[in-house]
Amino acid sequence: MRRIRFADISIFVLKYIFNWRFWIAEITRKSKVYKKIIDKTLFDEDNIVVVPNTININKKIETEGSEFLPTDIIKEVVKHSRDIVIMNTCLCRTSNNCRDYPQDIGCIFLGPTARKIPENIGKKATVEEALVHIDRADEAGLSHIIGRNKLDSIWMNIRPGKGLLTICHCCPCCCLWKVYPNLDEDISSKIEKLEGVEVKFHEGKCRNCNKCLEVCIYQAISLENEKITINHDICKGCGLCVNACKFDAITLDYTKKSVDSIINRINDLIEINEL
Repeated sequence: MRRIRFADISIFVLKYIFNWRFWIAEITRKSKVYKKIIDKTLFDEDNIVVVPNTININKKIETEGSEFLPTDIIKEVVKHSRDIVIMNTCLCRTSNNCRDYPQDIGCIFLGPTARKIPENIGKKATVEEALVHIDRADEAGLSHIIGRNKLDSIWMNIRPGKGLLTICHCCPCCCLWKVYPNLDEDISSKIEKLEGVEVKFHEGKCRNCNKCLEVCIYQAISLENEKITINHDICKGCGLCVNACKFDAITLDYTKKSVDSIINRINDLIEINEL
């Protein structure tokens, strides 16, 4: 008889009782006590950076004689990693029966803790396989986040959490985007916009198709007086709206500062290989 593993139970719970995340988000804004408990239990020491999708990005940037796209920074982290696991499917998209983005493009996990991930969740991969996986996610129009996410170590029941780095390929139905925008600001601020990224709206090109409203995963775009408005205070520069707009009414720019800001973090992220 097959032994039931913790990961099997976790997948069942997360897949069929997925709306728990909304209750957690709501309660953190209503009770300071619960906020502290939930923050400590589920989000403690989270450090997550949003990296724009690069398919329809406006330009490459040149630094030290080489051209870079934001996704190239993620690839650099992968290239320095010895332990790589690619999730078999995206739990969020399968749970929501997503029809707009591929359900088989799951997260990439890096670091020594990734060795403990059960095979029914993800398979060990080479650097080359991970790089192809990132390109697939880019081509599918998914945005990326990279960082430490305590929830992953909890639901997979693997430790230590600091030995696990997650690269997520996100769409509007992904759990972090469903949870974080609705959490108390002290917690939601742990997802950071890549420094130097700027989303611009060009009103004269807008055709009021409202596609950007549908795909914005941080609720930063609204329709006011029949005009699109972007709240730059909460926009994370993921680039999904840029990909969705067919009229070039929304563009995304970034500077050398964008590359430097995340490169300066890479050394800290790569330390996970030394635990």
